[in-house]
Amino acid sequence: MAKKTNTQLEGAAEFDWDALALDGYTKIQRSELSDKYEQTLTSINEKEVVEGSVVLITKKEVIINIGYKSEGVVAASEFRYNSDLKVGDTVDVYVECQEDKTGQLVVSHRTARMHKAWIRVNDVLRTGEVITGYVKCRTKGGLIVDVFGIEAFLPGSQIDVKPIRDYDVYVGKNMEFKVVKINQEFRNVVVSHKALIEAELEEQKKLIISGLEKGQVLEGTVKNITSYGVFIDLGGVDGLIHITDLSWGRVNHPEEIVELDQKLNVVILDFDDDKKRIALGLKQLQPHPWDALDANLNVGDKVSGKVVVMADYGAFIEIAPGVEGLIHVSEMSWSQHLRSAQDFMNVGDTVEAVILTLDREERKMSLGIKQLMPDPWFDIEVKYGVGSKHHAKVRNFTNFGVFVELEEGVDGLIHISDLSWQKKIKHPSEFCKVGDDMEVVVLEIDRDNRRISLGHKQLEENPWDVFENVFTEGSVHTGTIIENKDKSGIVALPYGVEGICPSKHLKKEDGSNAQVEETLEFKVIEFNKEAKKIVVSHTRTFEEGEDRQSTSGKSSAKKSGGSSTSQAVKAINQNTEKSTLGDLDALAELKEKMDKEK
Repeated sequence: MAKKTNTQLEGAAEFDWDALALDGYTKIQRSELSDKYEQTLTSINEKEVVEGSVVLITKKEVIINIGYKSEGVVAASEFRYNSDLKVGDTVDVYVECQEDKTGQLVVSHRTARMHKAWIRVNDVLRTGEVITGYVKCRTKGGLIVDVFGIEAFLPGSQIDVKPIRDYDVYVGKNMEFKVVKINQEFRNVVVSHKALIEAELEEQKKLIISGLEKGQVLEGTVKNITSYGVFIDLGGVDGLIHITDLSWGRVNHPEEIVELDQKLNVVILDFDDDKKRIALGLKQLQPHPWDALDANLNVGDKVSGKVVVMADYGAFIEIAPGVEGLIHVSEMSWSQHLRSAQDFMNVGDTVEAVILTLDREERKMSLGIKQLMPDPWFDIEVKYGVGSKHHAKVRNFTNFGVFVELEEGVDGLIHISDLSWQKKIKHPSEFCKVGDDMEVVVLEIDRDNRRISLGHKQLEENPWDVFENVFTEGSVHTGTIIENKDKSGIVALPYGVEGICPSKHLKKEDGSNAQVEETLEFKVIEFNKEAKKIVVSHTRTFEEGEDRQSTSGKSSAKKSGGSSTSQAVKAINQNTEKSTLGDLDALAELKEKMDKEK
């Protein structure tokens, strides 16, 4: 091809192409036709919602004419919500772009719905209009609802006035709602179905409350169960049956009596017009169990029941639903040593008891179980006659004596003065300890007051009857000083006897004073049988120059009890036991010898 010259190029540029009327129109005519065509097109702007007409529907696309020079194409999935869509229908579209790279108009029906829906939903919130939405699916805490193409949240608490336990039953249904909250920043919408019926319920509640009367019986439905009671739906108004008003018997949890959605009759006990609280009762519709209690039931009759409540002071026994009696712990055993009621029975046990008191007006009853066992005091004189000997267990001490148990239900007291003939005991704990077995003798019985006086020292003869003849005034005996106190010395004398030696009588022949653990001879200067007191003196043994050979008491003591005396002194010094007449064979032999001489 030959290269074009500059002259040829300049000629082409000057050529009047518009004058070449290939379509048969002149330039002026073509301009007029173009103006007329432009006037037939709709003026649109990007980012706005316009109306269009459906001209074609395929499986994948919907062609929409919005009066522009090209039609809009929308995915068929955007019309899934409208299964009745047909050619000729008017729909809204959102102009996203007038021309893309291919010159095609870009529109969206979904965006148009969202845009108009957002405007509409704000208007609805402002006006309080009731709208209809489609429940799409369940989500955490509630449901997702399609409202005007917007996904709104329906909280579980806003579905109904009563608690909803199964959200799935609402999925796929159309429901009416009120818009209750909009978050403009995140474009979140919260709707409520409960709000629609609350206004009606409020009016209904006022109507119901205005007609309430105490004692009125209504039918209701169990709405909610708590540990303290049951909420009943009375048809728009809630009432509470407290757990104590469910049954005349004891109820651990309301679930034992009722179940959710159960219909039952209740009686109005009380209500508050201001707070709109209604107290209901269920047990009041049944006769009180005490009114139906056997009229022939009297004190002394035997009854059987189940332990329902335990306390330290006793147990409550239900002998019939709503009828309970108390067994005090003191009525569980004849023993006077009170224990906890749990030592005798437990909750759930079935026990037999005797009616002790019965007050039908106050609806109170006391029971006892020890009455079903023989009373140990019934034949007390036969089992524990005065003078009889028995074994008993030490239970506790007092300052004045020891309480011992002969058998369960029979306790006796050993006075401190009846523990030992010879020893002066300041406190019973010096003589025995709790839990010890002691041999006792019955001294006195007080059947009416259930008291027994016991003795321990009475098991042996009174050694002071013998000592009266052994430790005569003026007699001399060998003794050991075991203690110094109160300006006097305590001297261990033969046969386990202690004597008192005043300080001035502890002076020895060489002028010195006798010391503890020193063994010397002592003269009896005073003997008091009633007070069990012997006063001795060492000084008198050498001041009066007494003839040792003429002292029969001393000689007798040396001959008959020398070895026993040293044993007794040793025992006292060690303080290991309390000597009794039975423990001192030497004294027994001496007494026998004196009796023969008489």
